Amino acid sequence: MEQRKYLITGATGKTGVYTTRFLLKAGHAVRAFVHQEDERSAALRDEGAEIFVGDLLEHDDVIRAMEGVAGAYLCYPVRPGYIQATSYFADAAKRAGVEVVIEMSQISARDDSESHAARDHWIAERVLDWSGVPAVHIRPTYFSEWLIFPWVLDPLVQEGKITLPYGAGRHAPIAAEDQARLIANVLTEPPNHIGKTYSLFGPVELNQQEIAEEIGKVLGRKITYAPSTLEQYREHLEKYNLPEFVVQHFLATAVDYQNGIFSGTDGVIKEITGRAPQTVAEFVQANREAFEA
Repeated sequence: MEQRKYLITGATGKTGVYTTRFLLKAGHAVRAFVHQEDERSAALRDEGAEIFVGDLLEHDDVIRAMEGVAGAYLCYPVRPGYIQATSYFADAAKRAGVEVVIEMSQISARDDSESHAARDHWIAERVLDWSGVPAVHIRPTYFSEWLIFPWVLDPLVQEGKITLPYGAGRHAPIAAEDQARLIANVLTEPPNHIGKTYSLFGPVELNQQEIAEEIGKVLGRKITYAPSTLEQYREHLEKYNLPEFVVQHFLATAVDYQNGIFSGTDGVIKEITGRAPQTVAEFVQANREAFEA
């Protein structure tokens, strides 16, 4: 197999670290784009990745990072600037003549979203499409990792409750590792995927009470769903000093969740990678220490 080099942004993040490892394991070279050197980037370097320290909002950084790569994965945090970053990324990819750019969007991305971040993702998709760069968009539902973010995990561990304003909405949580397996597959074999948008889900759709019960079965304790109001949710999120941009996004997508925007089950990951994504129970078991902290 010919060794090729791939650019992975957000390389120390949820999907980036797994994508990097899958590509390295397959014998490819990886340029891991990170914002700063730390223990996580050091670990990737030890595993064989080339570490590139830069900023996606610096055009020159992105151009240099894109040189000599066959494909690239674009992942940007929930913060302002994504349209600008995507424009720089598209320009750099076009200059470098890459075979594919995979863009991490989100299931709620649309032109009339109440979430500023979700609307930015929709525009970012269009920027890549308009650029003519061969692109693939992925739109995941809520990650399984959402369950171990502090504002969800703290009430779960301390009180045995999931407290979210999600009503009777449903989704099939999707683990970052499973998404990364698809990302690595598409990067290395892009022809059948160019121009497509993939919605990514786990294998089983559940409501929040059912998710709580699945977690409880693994942990051997009772976990319940205690719905909150949007106002209570805002107060809870503000305790974690989250930026207003992030809080606004979480509130808007909570309404989307109630309205079924996040629902669906896997029809892509198993077909493309040959392996079904993890269930909630499997994710909890694999991350048991976090849930028992």
